Amino acid sequence: MSHEHVSYLELLARGAATEAYDRPVLLARASGAGAEVLAGLEEAKQLALRVRADLEGRRRREAELSALFATAHDLAGLRDLDAVLRAIVQRARALLGTEVSYLSLNDPVAGDTYMRVTEGSVSARFQQVRLGMGEGLGGLVAQTARPYVTADYFGDDRFQHTGTIDSAVRDEGLVAILGVPLSLGSQVIGVLFAADRRARVFEREQVALLGSFAAHAAVAIDTANLLAETRSALAELERANDIIREHSAVIERASEVHDRLSELVLRGGGVHDVAEAVSEVLGGTVDFTETPAGGAARRSGGHAVREGDDWVAAVSAGGEHLGALVLRGRPDLDPVDLRTLERAALVTSLLLLARRSAGEAEQRVRGELLDDLLDAPDRDRRLLRERAARLRTDSAAPHVVLAARIDRTGPADDTGRPGRESADRQRLWSAASHLAATRGGLASARDGGTVLLLPLGPGEDAAELARQTARHLGGTLREPVTVGASAPVRHLLDHPDRVAGAYQEARRCLDALGLLHRAGEGAAAEDLGFLGLLLADGRDIGGFVERTIGQVVAYDRRRGTDLVRTLDAYFASGMSPARTKDDLHVHVNTVAQRLERVGRLLGPDWQAPSRALEIQLALRLHALSSAVSRA
Repeated sequence: MSHEHVSYLELLARGAATEAYDRPVLLARASGAGAEVLAGLEEAKQLALRVRADLEGRRRREAELSALFATAHDLAGLRDLDAVLRAIVQRARALLGTEVSYLSLNDPVAGDTYMRVTEGSVSARFQQVRLGMGEGLGGLVAQTARPYVTADYFGDDRFQHTGTIDSAVRDEGLVAILGVPLSLGSQVIGVLFAADRRARVFEREQVALLGSFAAHAAVAIDTANLLAETRSALAELERANDIIREHSAVIERASEVHDRLSELVLRGGGVHDVAEAVSEVLGGTVDFTETPAGGAARRSGGHAVREGDDWVAAVSAGGEHLGALVLRGRPDLDPVDLRTLERAALVTSLLLLARRSAGEAEQRVRGELLDDLLDAPDRDRRLLRERAARLRTDSAAPHVVLAARIDRTGPADDTGRPGRESADRQRLWSAASHLAATRGGLASARDGGTVLLLPLGPGEDAAELARQTARHLGGTLREPVTVGASAPVRHLLDHPDRVAGAYQEARRCLDALGLLHRAGEGAAAEDLGFLGLLLADGRDIGGFVERTIGQVVAYDRRRGTDLVRTLDAYFASGMSPARTKDDLHVHVNTVAQRLERVGRLLGPDWQAPSRALEIQLALRLHALSSAVSRA
């Protein structure tokens, strides 16, 4: 075997690029080799290239078979349809070597096709586009049930071009597109696509490979539908069996619960004792919640109503809703069992009224302590600690100051009456005091509304506490109650002067909610986005930037990338990848890859209007702070 033939074997062994196979011929020609030697080398080169092409084809087919096997394995253990479809789209993109792949499903009600899964797409407009039957390449595939391929979409007149579809394809920068149908028997349910942002020709083998993935995707969708139908049928059978088992014992349960509730009232039992007794008798799980029942339960005239698979009985007295009994685990109840749940709700309301009467004196004391913290924070701190300890207030926990008021939208001649306003303040103070007592906090009437000082529980923040308080008070009073919250106050009794400042911050948030027409909601400064920067005492600009784009800034810092500048150019160009690449003087593929990384860092909704506005403000503040630090 000649030295030159050995060279070609070495090139094959190390998988060299095609260009490397010209080198032995060039070297022989340069050394003055004869025509016979050169012809032999040329023949050996062509043979080596054929062997190389055959090896590459085998490797490619092995990878394709491996991906198809992995997809079939995913289907065998189908748990999450979206995860299986995303895996199919990702593998199709990788094996066909395209920049974008996506899958659309037909909507039989609307009579069009919509995007279900995309991979590699960075345009929000493209991800939300819908195609009518026969419109665009995908609409034609869905209509004809045949694969279609184009090397130049905009130059191809086989498709019905529309302004909406063409704008979306142009915004994504796509040029070459291959689409194959997702078929169940003779029915087309969607289309699987592979696309590039440059002109290319899709080979017949690639069309067949994408068709194989489409077949797997169709099977996954059909399997998920069958599983859903099976689960539904099993649930119906189980409910029918429950009715048969429960019916024979319903009268006995009613008698038992009557006796147990009577005994509980006579021996001074509590609300949770009632819930436990009814749980045992009805065979489900009964919980008392201080969150008032929904509108249907409140308007039911004392009758329990069904919400999903649960039954809800409002607990109320004198027109005030105190909470609800929620029965879970018994989706179908006999009328006698329903009456049992309603009777338990009535007993619960009587017990709550008794407990409230006993606690009114304690509520007044709690209000006086909060008034002192707001108006006279310089009083003896030792005495403040003693009073807080008697009221079982955990002064070591961080607390939030909340300002609340009723925001009624009724007729002016009714809401403006002094008597009505005074009654509203009294009702709000009563409900707030009850809430504060149950949470180990304080409440007091102030400035036409109510102020609360509540401790934060594990994992809670000021914004969530404000929303919970607004929902609770609004549901209890059957009026919209708006709540503004301060930032947490730490070491409460070591710095009692901070409570007054926190109250002013809570009032500013309350007023801002009114100006934003968000009556009946609860919020803290951090809830109001960039508006919160103006309301909070701390003016935490750095915290706002960190919450909004901190992950992108950190990624640039660690990797030396340019995601922040790309984001800035993207918004400046009207969120168009095609125009962004001109501003940055890079290829559109580079823009697409960067924006795809941004989406993984910030989440899929980063281009939604409200988030996009905050991201743009954060970019400006980040740029300003960077300029100041450099100066």
